[in-house]
Amino acid sequence: MSSDVWITRCKCSVKCLNEIEGFKSCALIHLERRRRPPCKSENGITTESPLSIEQTLSSSNGVYELGFFSPNNSRNLYVGIWFKGITPRTVVWVANRETPVTDPKANLTISSNGSLLLLDGKRGIVWSAGETSAFNGSHAELSELGNLVVIDNVSGRSLWQSFEHLGDTMLPLSSLTYNLAAGEKRVLTSWKSDTDPSPGDLVVQITPQVPSQAFTMRGSTPYFRTGPWAKTRFTGIPGMDETLTSPFSFQQDANGSGSFSYINRNSKLSCLVLTSEGILKRFQHSGTDWEETYGSPANSCDSYGVCGPFGLCVRSASSPKCKCFKGFVPKHAEKWERGNWTDGCVRRTELHCQGNSTGKDVNIFHAVANVKPPDFYQFAASVDAEDCYRSCLQNCSCLAFAYIRGIGCLIWSRELLDVAQFSKGGELLSIRLARSELGGNERNKTIAASVVSLSLFVILGSAAFGFWRYRVKHNAISKTASKDEWRNDLGPQDVFEMHTIQTATNDFSLSNKLGQGGFGSVYKGKLEDGKEIAVKRLSSSSGQGKEEFMNEMVLISKLQHKNLVRILGCCIEGEERLLVYEFMVNKSLDTFLFDSTKRLELDWTKRFDIIQGIARGLHYLHRDSCLKVIHRDLKVSNILLDEKMNPKISDFGLARMYQGTEYQDNTRRVVGTLGYMFPEYAWTGMFSEKSDIYSFGVLLLEIISGEKISRFSYGNEEKTLLAYAWESWSEDGGVGLLHQDLADSCHQSEVGRCVQIGLLCVQHQPADRPNTLELLSMLTTKSDLPSPKQPTFVVHTRDEESLGLITVNDMTQSVIQGR
Repeated sequence: MSSDVWITRCKCSVKCLNEIEGFKSCALIHLERRRRPPCKSENGITTESPLSIEQTLSSSNGVYELGFFSPNNSRNLYVGIWFKGITPRTVVWVANRETPVTDPKANLTISSNGSLLLLDGKRGIVWSAGETSAFNGSHAELSELGNLVVIDNVSGRSLWQSFEHLGDTMLPLSSLTYNLAAGEKRVLTSWKSDTDPSPGDLVVQITPQVPSQAFTMRGSTPYFRTGPWAKTRFTGIPGMDETLTSPFSFQQDANGSGSFSYINRNSKLSCLVLTSEGILKRFQHSGTDWEETYGSPANSCDSYGVCGPFGLCVRSASSPKCKCFKGFVPKHAEKWERGNWTDGCVRRTELHCQGNSTGKDVNIFHAVANVKPPDFYQFAASVDAEDCYRSCLQNCSCLAFAYIRGIGCLIWSRELLDVAQFSKGGELLSIRLARSELGGNERNKTIAASVVSLSLFVILGSAAFGFWRYRVKHNAISKTASKDEWRNDLGPQDVFEMHTIQTATNDFSLSNKLGQGGFGSVYKGKLEDGKEIAVKRLSSSSGQGKEEFMNEMVLISKLQHKNLVRILGCCIEGEERLLVYEFMVNKSLDTFLFDSTKRLELDWTKRFDIIQGIARGLHYLHRDSCLKVIHRDLKVSNILLDEKMNPKISDFGLARMYQGTEYQDNTRRVVGTLGYMFPEYAWTGMFSEKSDIYSFGVLLLEIISGEKISRFSYGNEEKTLLAYAWESWSEDGGVGLLHQDLADSCHQSEVGRCVQIGLLCVQHQPADRPNTLELLSMLTTKSDLPSPKQPTFVVHTRDEESLGLITVNDMTQSVIQGR
């Protein structure tokens, strides 16, 4: 029978309010509302018509049956409810769980005052339940929901029902509840064994905390925890997708009560059962057999607190693997090595945060992805992720936080207990650490190397900088043009007035500043019509003159592709040169990729989508656009992300156009970002579409590894990212290059294929690199790939530096330019 067409079959005239109560039956609606009219069922239990051992009572729809049964053919008799006509018998409720009868003359009857009574052959009361104040007579019915209900004959009021006294099974529309004011709770209690329905020591209950979660308890000890409820799912059960959440609902109110309900939305018979082993299982009947559609706990990591405080249980198909969170070490190393993890982990470096200190100088947050949120959480507020981070940062007692869809902000101020990590799903947990835990010894090495490099840079670059400043000042007049001259060059393109931009950006306030680049600053603005914009304000010393400015303005305005940033116009006022773009909510790719917290928001699926999107945008520039464009400065910071994390290529100040079969050009001024430039471009100034392919290859390897090419150094030999990628591809097919936090959430073959494509893109000879058409084919098909050769071009550089070559008196000098 379809669950949304429940029909009351009582012979009385009962008006159904199905449209109000959704999937509930008419009978249950009236019972809950306590205004069912008098109704005597021919098959009901009354004082005059008790239910004997030989009899059964069926629900009017023929789905459920009430009667006596004997588990495992023993002499013990119980009153129970089961699915009618299904073999083997599936019992869903038992009345006298603790007091079986053995007398064959026992019967179930109802007293004159409304109590259900189980009597032995001598009229002795073995079990009783229900009201003792029904003076007008009552009867018991088995509803179409499998709910045994005692009803007052005159008022139709429900005096007692089995749904309020659950056993080990939840049927559709039954609920687990708590009520703090009344001191009541409704729970599931397991059978002692498969053949003994007496109460076992395992109980499932929901908690009154906000948001609520469910516990399976063994006595007074937690056995399994679901994690907090997030609107449609339990956060600690990653398999609880939309298919599974549809049968469940959760409601909490401010008066201290809550209800977790099971609602079956299809025609199949189903139930939720707590087994004697402590596993909560959901079954559906296929018509021939019961099929298990869900079960928890399902893994050793699901056992409560298996890895102790501040321990993380990495969930696998076999035995659990416990490890300490970053910044923590085993409390007792010897016991930990023997596999005794219950003592957990302790901090390696204590936190230093007092009073209302923000902790910015001493504390950081380390993010762990795909986890079950720890126990002992506190609900902070329904704020956004950024406010959640700030509220924890400014609260010294906050040890961790998580912003969870469907909940909001949760914080933890005590030990992190019962945390598991899944291969996919789960939540992002950020843990407070001392800043010294950021990199340990590696960080010290990096600092030392940076000091040495900085000293050399200052000495070697000071003379070049002086010369460069002289050139800038000498040519200042030629680089400044009148407003009218700029307008003439722009032609029909949109021109914004300076006061419009100043108003939109609050006069270029620091609060609106999005970032700083080599050519100037970028600000967020809002026009009078509410449209959000990004304004690129070029600095007078940026080195981007009229040619680059006009190039970017005219070029981007003619390019239309979903993976290219869209320019809205420009503004020229004296020496001020401004470009106005569409605003990208998620800023640039590097703000995610190289941030220890945000990087985990980019799982492998998102990264692969970004890789493909960049490739499509590059193919459009090289092959499909009318202008045929070489970008010449493709890098992570020039990839912007919209609200759906779609990539858009930006910053076309260095781009070059070519036509027809013209594919190569030469420039005396080589400008780009070190690490992304291919060899012949850096040393000869020759560029072609294959220069962008090389940059794409570097970008691809950065996205996979999460490492920045300009600051990556591995091992005693200080291998570059390209050398490390080659080594990884040679040893394990490239899978080892993937950032370790994503290792469990990807297709290894897909990762290995992308590493191989990246190595093909950074080949020394341009002819060995694929074009964009071949590149797209490699990324979107499973065709065989050629084997790459070992990369030969190696660059060691500092972060965010560019190489410029300036020719003076036929002598070439290298100049470092900020990008």
